[in-house]
Parts: sequence; structure tokens; C-alpha cells
Amino acid sequence: MERYLRNHDALSEADQATLAIDRVLVVGCGGLGGMVIECLARIGVGHLRVVDGDLFEATNLNRQILCSTMNLNRPKTLAAKQRVMAVNPLVEVDAVQADLTAENAMELLADCDVVMDCLDNIPSRLVLQDAAKNAGLPLVHGAVAGWCGQVCVVQPGEDLLRILYGDAREEQGEEVSAGTLSFTAVAVGALQAAEVVKLLLGRQGLSSELLVLDLMNASSTRLQLA
Repeated sequence: MERYLRNHDALSEADQATLAIDRVLVVGCGGLGGMVIECLARIGVGHLRVVDGDLFEATNLNRQILCSTMNLNRPKTLAAKQRVMAVNPLVEVDAVQADLTAENAMELLADCDVVMDCLDNIPSRLVLQDAAKNAGLPLVHGAVAGWCGQVCVVQPGEDLLRILYGDAREEQGEEVSAGTLSFTAVAVGALQAAEVVKLLLGRQGLSSELLVLDLMNASSTRLQLA
């Protein structure tokens, strides 16, 4: 298809056909989730379930690609669905206006192939990891704080987020004091999207390690977690 012509030869026609039938759950439609949704829709992942209970507010305008002055006070999931329809109407979007909880997590994961952690608080990340573990699904984690960000892939059975965060009694991490910048969210969201595409196509990606970005110093580090 002409739509995907520039994906070739990085992706074969068979790869494109595989992506068209894959299903990805994106939990969080903010700075990270918006970029992930944009990338996955453009590359041709056929089914996206997007989950977020929040509405856009003015403080989101500095970094969230789905946020504009025209959709302030509107649901983030609605903006996500409308954006995908504008970019690639071949992609099916299931927009769920709800917060992730231990009670609804397994239902949200149903029929999905990969789970995307684009959340902004640690307890919910751990809930999502537990649900993915119980469902036997890989999870792609991303987080940002100021000029820095991180990405890791949690394979079924692994507990990498508890290695990173422990029991996580605090709601949020360094982003509270470091802030969140637009280009950091874009960079981390794009890396998350790349990792999920590799998972869907059976290609080698991050394995039991954390990729740490430092955009201030234009550097990256891969740390072994397990």
C-alpha cells in the first residue's frame, strides 16, 4: 500500500501484514502515550486499546502531542481516537475512559499482544506489570524526568519494575522535582514504540536491561537489571 511505502525496506510486506493484525494496549495517553499512539498508528499496528481517565489541562500543553488549546478539558482518550482516525483510519481504536485499577486490569489486557506502560505514577505501573505477568504478556515501560528518560522491556515472568521502584509507596518519582520536557517525552515514547514493534515482529530488543537517556549530555546507557 502507498500509505506504508516508506516503511519498506525496513519492514517487509509480511512484517506489515503482521502488524496489521496485532493488538497493543496503551495505558496512559499523556506525554509518553500520545507519542506511542502516534508512532504505532503511522507504522500500521492494526488495533490499539488506549486507556486513560484524565482530561487535558493547560499544564499538558508543554509536552503532550495530543493536547491542544482546542481540546482542553476534553478526555485524552477521545483525542487519541480522533488523532488516529485523522492519521490512519485503517487502525481500529478502542478508547477506554477509565483509570487503571487492580480490578479492571485483566479485562483491559484481554486479547492484546503487548502492553505499553505510559503511566505517570509508580503504584499503577506495578499494578500493570502484575496484570501483564498474570496474562503472560510482555510490557514495555517508559518514564521521563526533566532531561532524562528510561525504557525497559519486561518479559512474562520478570519483575523488573520492582527492581527499579521497590514497593513504591510514593506516587511519583523524580519527575516531581525535575519536571517533564517535550523532547524527552518524544524520545522515550519513540523508543517505546520501537521496542513494541520489535516484540510484535519477533526481533531482538532490550532484554532484562534498562536503557537510560540523558538528553542534556546527549548520552545513553544500558544497565543490566537481571
